[in-house]
Amino acid sequence: MRTFLFLFAVLFFLGPARSEFFDEKCYHVGGRCLKSCRKNEELVALCQKSLKCCLPLQPCWKNK
Repeated sequence: MRTFLFLFAVLFFLGPARSEFFDEKCYHVGGRCLKSCRKNEELVALCQKSLKCCLPLQPCWKNK
């Protein structure tokens, strides 16, 4: 029973944690599929499951 409670607690706290490794990638791996883009990201395409492909904006001085 203690093992079950331990596993439940671990999965309960790790479940909501998001990792860049598990996010769906889009736009040549530069963007991420999200429900809505953040204020420093722009919408560049649409993903599956009605998600938006968001690409981070780069300041002018970081363009090559």
